[in-house]
Amino acid sequence: MKLTHVLALVASSFFTFSANAQTVIKINEATDGNGRYAMAMVNLALSKVSHKYKLQIDSSVVTQARNIDDVATGRADLLWAATNQEMEDKLLPIRICLYKGLLGHRIFIINPASQPRFEQVKTFDDLKKFTFGQGTTWADSGILESNGLTVVKANKYQSLFYMVDGGRFDAFPRGVQEPWQELETNAKLPLTVEKHIMLVYRMPFYLFTGKQNKQLAADLELGLNRAIADGSFDNIFYKDPMVQAVLEKANLEGRLVFNLKNPTLPKETPLDRPELWLDIKNLRQPTAAAEVEPLPQQ
Repeated sequence: MKLTHVLALVASSFFTFSANAQTVIKINEATDGNGRYAMAMVNLALSKVSHKYKLQIDSSVVTQARNIDDVATGRADLLWAATNQEMEDKLLPIRICLYKGLLGHRIFIINPASQPRFEQVKTFDDLKKFTFGQGTTWADSGILESNGLTVVKANKYQSLFYMVDGGRFDAFPRGVQEPWQELETNAKLPLTVEKHIMLVYRMPFYLFTGKQNKQLAADLELGLNRAIADGSFDNIFYKDPMVQAVLEKANLEGRLVFNLKNPTLPKETPLDRPELWLDIKNLRQPTAAAEVEPLPQQ
């Protein structure tokens, strides 16, 4: 065989291999309530780009702090979390909020015996008499504390359900789309969703890669932007059972709303892109929605 033919075959084999090659993305299997939805958005984004990726899922139970460290050092490649400046200093954010800002609308998981006390809340000073459970590394902890609320922290997400059940704190604030699925998962605990109050603040929920993983971050951003443009992002969002539970169960129109400031919001947050953010007043589109009038913080 002529040398030119050999070289052509080698080159052909190389390009065939390259075309079929897959980059492995190492992900720790999420133990929080957002994992299923976040993975749907990851798969959607990757389906919109030409590079082929293969997901390698690790089911080991780790804290969020460990997961952040693993992604920062390259032992893992991807995680999802609410953002703050500390997170964005450690990791590379894909600044497209997976929940369109819905995560910043917070209602509480409580022990049912506490509901009468919450019914008595009229002002923000009244609310300051309660204690709130959060994860140690969660961005929400700093937001609540900076607004004068008392926060009790735990390293493990699952511990927070047992702690609110046991009276270690009064309420476990969750994004409005989260608590019903979480209560099903923790059905052995006699917990419920508080009926009266909602906190609102800007809380983007992003995918994050390590600083060194720029190609994956670029592909995820490209894929998500393409999904927004073709409508498939909103299709997943509005059809998700967690979002549908908001429409059916959260009683947004009937809640007392307190607007909080988020001093941890990074200045790079793309607030100038309205297509990335949900207008809570239009959540029921195309059906007309009653307007939720935010009450002034007392």
